[in-house]
Amino acid sequence: MTSFPGRTIAVVEDEATIREAMCAALRREGYGAEPFDDGLRAWEAFERALPDVAILDIGVPRLDGLDLCRRLRARSEKIPIIFVTSREDEFDRVLGLELGADDYLCKPFSMRELMARVKVLLRRASLLSDAVGSGDDRVLTVGDLVLDPLRMAATWKGLAVPLTVTEFLLLQSLVRRPGIVKTREQMMDEAYPDRVSVTDRTIDSHVKRIRRKFESVDRAFTGLESVYGAGYRYVGPVS
Repeated sequence: MTSFPGRTIAVVEDEATIREAMCAALRREGYGAEPFDDGLRAWEAFERALPDVAILDIGVPRLDGLDLCRRLRARSEKIPIIFVTSREDEFDRVLGLELGADDYLCKPFSMRELMARVKVLLRRASLLSDAVGSGDDRVLTVGDLVLDPLRMAATWKGLAVPLTVTEFLLLQSLVRRPGIVKTREQMMDEAYPDRVSVTDRTIDSHVKRIRRKFESVDRAFTGLESVYGAGYRYVGPVS
């Protein structure tokens, strides 16, 4: 049985067989599954109440998954979003991550793999219990950057920088040891504790999005540094 009974998972998928299979698997795990066969109908429901997790097919009619992701992120930076797609072109997957999705799956995929990813994202979205349970609830201050793990809140020079759960955890993994290079593997271990299929390109896409968010509040931001052949480090001065 899931550790998160009753959580609502929205499934936006226009292929009836796949949609029904995903909803059936979610319900077996104790989740509340809300099926939608097009993006516009899903958005109309989301305007009334956001789900706990959104699973979005990229190619749904009327309002595609990418546009739906944009709208969801404008409403909430914290809701976990998973893309599912039959498109093998990596551009679609990378673009989805840059828009703010937390994960993606390529069809065909197993229901077991989908359930694992949903559970991982729900666990990471349980912010307060996760932070207290891990002992990592202290506020981190590195120069002009402040990270509050209990609230998953980031500020730069006093200005809020909205981050997704995944983005916050990746940034936090670097900020805990400023100046120290962390490999993508190490960053994956901290941001994806249950380690479902995550690629180096996934990490790169998230880091690119984090940079862009900080640059939107301060064009001079240079805190995230790429180290060729190694990984990333946070280079902000320590207060």
